[in-house]
Amino acid sequence: MTQKLVAFSLASLIFMVAALCFKFLSFSANGQYHAINIIGSIEALADNDYLGLAILQSAVILVLPSTILLCLLYLLIPVLFGKKPKHAAPLLKLIFTLRPWTMVEIFLVAVLVSLVKIMSMADIGIGLSFYAYALFAISMTAMLMYLDQHQLYILTSCELPAPPKPRPASHSIQSTWALLVTSIMFYIPANTLPIMHTNILGDDQPSTILGGVVTLWKMGSYPIAAIIFIASILVPVGKLAILCWLNYSVQTDYYGGQKTRMVGYRITEFIGRWSMIDVFVVAILVSLIQLGNIMSIYPGYAALAFCTVVILTMLAAFSFDTKLIWSEQ
Repeated sequence: MTQKLVAFSLASLIFMVAALCFKFLSFSANGQYHAINIIGSIEALADNDYLGLAILQSAVILVLPSTILLCLLYLLIPVLFGKKPKHAAPLLKLIFTLRPWTMVEIFLVAVLVSLVKIMSMADIGIGLSFYAYALFAISMTAMLMYLDQHQLYILTSCELPAPPKPRPASHSIQSTWALLVTSIMFYIPANTLPIMHTNILGDDQPSTILGGVVTLWKMGSYPIAAIIFIASILVPVGKLAILCWLNYSVQTDYYGGQKTRMVGYRITEFIGRWSMIDVFVVAILVSLIQLGNIMSIYPGYAALAFCTVVILTMLAAFSFDTKLIWSEQ
């Protein structure tokens, strides 16, 4: 396992650096041409007064993954030579704290969705960085598949961390409710306000999440419309509903269906991050389609609201204490 983790981590770092060095995507229409790299796409969000989204995108697709990879290499290369790495315990804790927040593969899927979405609008070019980033996503995903907390603690000769001190049931329930209620409040503007504005020859065309799905469906892009609908509408609603049901069940001392409720919780853990697809699609389109008055795309307030929903529901899932499903209060 150690050799595979080191190999995939090294490959991921190499491909990530390569993805930053070349052109990522290009867009041309009516004689106008615009090309971007990954850093340029982040700068475009900041230039459009969406610094928060720019910071978030750079964190989840570059900063956090690279931090995990560097920490792993620091820990495992000495292990290959039979030595014990220093500061292993805090670094392992950091790795597994950051792991749920990496979204490399989600960004790659969002890029593919964006390409399909704008192919009918203009000519799209794919640069070397796109292929490098795809290989980075594949290598990173393979590395995460081999990332096992128990085995890593054994390999680095660290004691497994002590289980966290049990929190009062009321504390877990109240904090989860607070995050869920706030998520629901943000979900309303996320679906009613425009998530992006398309400016064509001075004509502003705002688009909501559901409006974008309908447009794609009418264009005949059924698979892409289905992906956006599932990721941006069904998944957030489903996650909110499941977490509300779980929190209500432990609050009312319901003891039945423990296995079913645990399955529901695991589903929310798995699907929660994938709602970021639509936010990344907007970020890519905003950075790529900037041709002045001929055609430009700008983010709407719903992008920030929807991003907040995704983060808050992930925090709500972390806040929920699964032990309350099995224990009688």
